[in-house]
Amino acid sequence: MAGKPEPDKETTNAAPECASCSDKDCAASARRKDETDEEFKDRQLLASRLCRIKHKVVVLSGKGGVGKSTVAVNLAVALMMAGKRVGLLDVDIHGPSVPTMLGLEREQLQGGADGLVPVEVGGLKVMSIGFFLNNPDDAVIWRGPLKMGVIKQFLKDVAWGDLDFLIIDSPPGTGDEPLSVCQLIGKLDGAIVVTTPQKVAAVDVRKSVNFCRQLKVPVLGIVENMSGFACPKCGEVTQVFRTGAGQQIARDMLVPYLGAIPLDPQVAEACDTGRAFVHHYASTPTAKVMLDLVQPLLTLEAHSTQKE
Repeated sequence: MAGKPEPDKETTNAAPECASCSDKDCAASARRKDETDEEFKDRQLLASRLCRIKHKVVVLSGKGGVGKSTVAVNLAVALMMAGKRVGLLDVDIHGPSVPTMLGLEREQLQGGADGLVPVEVGGLKVMSIGFFLNNPDDAVIWRGPLKMGVIKQFLKDVAWGDLDFLIIDSPPGTGDEPLSVCQLIGKLDGAIVVTTPQKVAAVDVRKSVNFCRQLKVPVLGIVENMSGFACPKCGEVTQVFRTGAGQQIARDMLVPYLGAIPLDPQVAEACDTGRAFVHHYASTPTAKVMLDLVQPLLTLEAHSTQKE
């Protein structure tokens, strides 16, 4: 199951066109130097999955506890509400929370003729290590190579089918999981970076922006989560703590600022009961902020459609 990212090498021993598409320039159409038959076959299978997914976007944060998974889940559902075909990949190996947020804790994966079948909820295709655990309280005690291997399986062996977007929920930090995603996919369409207003979170989030730049992943924007408190009765947002960290990061690092999501008790309720907040509370001011977050992604879709 474990694997290593293949280094960039000049392709040799030109092979016939990859079975995944008719693009002769595709990197998977030719064997690399010193590549075994099994490695070549694996790389072609991975390419065949990824080329059917138009846009791959990772949700990152340098700090834990900022609500990154909440943003990823609601971003994926908001795209689906906009009529897009969407997959949600949870690569948080040690703390998978996506199944809980979508009410999928008891779901079991099934295999099909084309590979593992992702769990579906309302048309959203979901994959998480949480579906493999016999007990949700089980701890996943793995080192880097095992995590790399299972992430590769999520991309290579899962029958994602044709998608407009694959949203990837990454654990906090700039370690094995986000690095594996970037290396395996090869070209991500972008990253959305989540922070909270506190300075201690903002400092670590800057590292996530630099991580993206080093790996040549475009930063689509910064989201400031838990920014103020939204009254559950009237919806008015009260600035309990200082705000503006997200905007400051965006200005300092010359990346877009996507907006501020207030701390809303209904968001916590939705997550605990396994319902997507942006769908079940679509008329609330907080949900409208979340719906606006999809605009940079829809712009990606519009640009790609114009080129076709």
